[in-house]
Amino acid sequence: MKFNSWMRLRVFCPMKIMLKDAFPQMCERGDLSFEELLAPYTSFKIGGPADAFCIPRSIKELVDILSFCIVNHLPYFILGKGSNLLISDKGIRALVISMQGLVKITRDESYISAFAGVSLRDLCEFAQAEGLSGLEFASGIPGSVGGAVFMNAGAYGGEIRDLLYCSKYLEPTVEGLQGDYPVRHLKAEQHEFSYRHSSLQSRKLILLSSVFRLREDDPHAILARMQDLDAQRWDKQPMDLPSAGSVFKRPEGHFTGKLVDDCGLRGFSIGDAMVSNKHCGFIVNNGKATAAEVMQLIRHIQATVLERFGVRLETEIRMVGEM
Repeated sequence: MKFNSWMRLRVFCPMKIMLKDAFPQMCERGDLSFEELLAPYTSFKIGGPADAFCIPRSIKELVDILSFCIVNHLPYFILGKGSNLLISDKGIRALVISMQGLVKITRDESYISAFAGVSLRDLCEFAQAEGLSGLEFASGIPGSVGGAVFMNAGAYGGEIRDLLYCSKYLEPTVEGLQGDYPVRHLKAEQHEFSYRHSSLQSRKLILLSSVFRLREDDPHAILARMQDLDAQRWDKQPMDLPSAGSVFKRPEGHFTGKLVDDCGLRGFSIGDAMVSNKHCGFIVNNGKATAAEVMQLIRHIQATVLERFGVRLETEIRMVGEM
C-alpha cells in the first residue's frame, strides 16, 4: 500500500466510525454512506468518491451535521445539483453534504419561497402553474436554488438578483450554529450580487432558502416563454451531452465561444473531453471523460486564446478536490 493510501485510510476510518455512531438513523435509512461516487451527482458525470456522503432531510439535521463536523474538525463540502462543478477523479476527502433533501416550495401572494435543494426547473414550473412570472430565464439552467443564488445565475438577459427578495442562511462556525434556531436572514442588498458572485461566497455562508418577488401573469403566456427559451437552448447549446455549462467567464469586450472557435478549437478533444461542436464555450463529456482530461483541455484553450488574442480566460466552473 502506498503511503498516501495508508494516510488516507488512517483519516477515513475514524471519520466513518464517528459519523456512524453519531447519526445511526441516517445510516439506517440510507442517507449516510461511504465511498460514494460523485459522478452521478454532477451534470458533467465526472468525479471520484467522497469519503462520506449524506443527505439531511431537515434544517435541524443539517445543523446537527455541520455542528458535529466543526466541533470534531471534520472537513465537509456542500453539494447542490452539481451543475457548475468539476470534481477530481480522486474525489473529495471530506463529508459531502447534499442539499437534495431540502426541497420545499411555498407561495405567499406574489412571493415564492424555495429551499436550497429545489431544482430551478421545479421552481420555474411551480411559478408557471401559479401564474407568477419572472423566472422564465432560469427554467433551463440545470442547477438548484442554492447554487443559483450562490453564483447569481443568469441567462437570456435575466439574473437571480433581479428577483431575489431575501434569503435564510447558516453561518458554519461554532458560534453561528449555537442557539435553538441559528437560522439568519439576508436582505436582497446584503447578497452583494455581481457577475456570478454573491456575498455567500466571500462570507462562506450556507444558503437554506430564498424568497423571490414575482409578478402575476397568464400561466399559458409564461409557459410559452419558457418553451421558447428551452427551444433556443437546445438549438444553441449541447444539451444532449453532459457538461458543466459555460466553462469560462465572458471576458470584457469579447465572446468566449467566438474566441475559442476562431482559434480552430471547435470539436478539439483530449480523451473524451471535447470542445462542443455546437457551442465552443462548452466542454462536453463525450463518453468517459476524466477530470484530468477536462483540466488539460481547459489549460490548452486558455494558452491558445492567450497566445493568439492576448485574452486571459478565467474559469466560471468550480474545481473541487485534488486536480
